Amino acid sequence: MANYLVTGAAGFIGAAVAQKLVNEGHYVVTIDNLSTGYETNIPKGVDFVQGDCGKADVYTQLPQVKYDAIFHIAGQSSGEISFDDPIYDIRTNAESTVLLLQYALENKCDRIIYASTMSVYGVKPNQAITEKEECYPESFYGVAKLASEHYLRIYQQYGINSTCLRLFNVYGPGQNLDNLRQGMVSIFLAQMLKNKQIHVKGSADRFRDFIYIDDVVDAFVRCLDREETWGENINIATGKATSVGELINALFSANGHKVPVEYSGKTSGDIHGIFASTDKMKELIGIKNCTELHSGITKMINWADTERNS
Repeated sequence: MANYLVTGAAGFIGAAVAQKLVNEGHYVVTIDNLSTGYETNIPKGVDFVQGDCGKADVYTQLPQVKYDAIFHIAGQSSGEISFDDPIYDIRTNAESTVLLLQYALENKCDRIIYASTMSVYGVKPNQAITEKEECYPESFYGVAKLASEHYLRIYQQYGINSTCLRLFNVYGPGQNLDNLRQGMVSIFLAQMLKNKQIHVKGSADRFRDFIYIDDVVDAFVRCLDREETWGENINIATGKATSVGELINALFSANGHKVPVEYSGKTSGDIHGIFASTDKMKELIGIKNCTELHSGITKMINWADTERNS
């Protein structure tokens, strides 16, 4: 049994990673401020410390054990929302990383796996983006995430072996359907199921790379025992470009019927399209086949129906 600190286990990705570690018999602690997540999302068996990872006092409340690794997943995770309060975004997405790194040094924890984002890249040409691409983020969120990558890189010299997973558009069961400003799949799914119509900010030909939550969790956990991932930035994606129109059609197909769709407005800091080169993920992490979009959306809709009827 190992000891792990997973920040943000009341949220979508953090809860899924924490559940996987608990299922494997490990001791898991989480920090979460419940700003977007829910305490009910935290898996049974996880020790919960309520607080903000961007404030130093929360680390004094952690159980006094030696952590074998830290999964830093907590943070404000919307480019659009980052424009509302850039200072809060800096605290949750950059200051929190520095504080965790300082804690890791004091705790003699030499392994951090960080949830970074495709948003670090910014506007790019219509081609598969490799990790060598120059980063020029278009949102405060992307800027803070990129800063965290650099903090992690600098702390490598102090013996903290970090891996930055640049997550593309993650979706799946457990995603917050009440937050209509975060998560393209969950936004459209919630509108389809609750409002019986979908409002798209932007055009139907915008595109993204959608990856299912189980594949993302697999990537996080696999990184634990792979020294070849130390000090690396790695795209976590499918390598497939899916347009907004194709995504909506996939939602309609999985749901069995269509609803009206309106295309109007735009989102601050949004980009037209991006998809990933996954060569590095395949080579260093060993994930070669990802969940197909229709299958993943079908599972997500089944989960959403169960949640609504429970």
